[in-house]
Amino acid sequence: MESYDDIINLPHYEPKHHPRMSMWNRAAQFAPFAALTGYDDAILESGRLTDKWIDLGDSGNEELDRKMELLLSKISEQPYVIIEYFVPDKHKDGGSYQSYTGNVKRIDEYEHAIVMTDGKRIQLRMIINISVIL
Repeated sequence: MESYDDIINLPHYEPKHHPRMSMWNRAAQFAPFAALTGYDDAILESGRLTDKWIDLGDSGNEELDRKMELLLSKISEQPYVIIEYFVPDKHKDGGSYQSYTGNVKRIDEYEHAIVMTDGKRIQLRMIINISVIL
């Protein structure tokens, strides 16, 4: 009698108290895992570029003040404007410059913000340029 001849034709053993593992769970046992959880996200975050705040200086602030005066004189007409403003980054120093186009509804002096007709609010201190389209 050769080795294993006595068991070679027996049916495969099925335990009575433990259900068979699904193929999905069996495959998950051998899937690669991240030894350092969040490491890839940290690398991507550190490589993400942000812009620095640009100080307009005295002449730039004077020009912006003149544009704000023009905007205030036309506020009852809900003027169409293009506003360039700075948005600080929530996770690191710096931020990004964005442009917004729309009609101005009012200027909220209490919260120091421009309120657009669609509800968007832009903080006055973050604005670097306003173009009033007449």
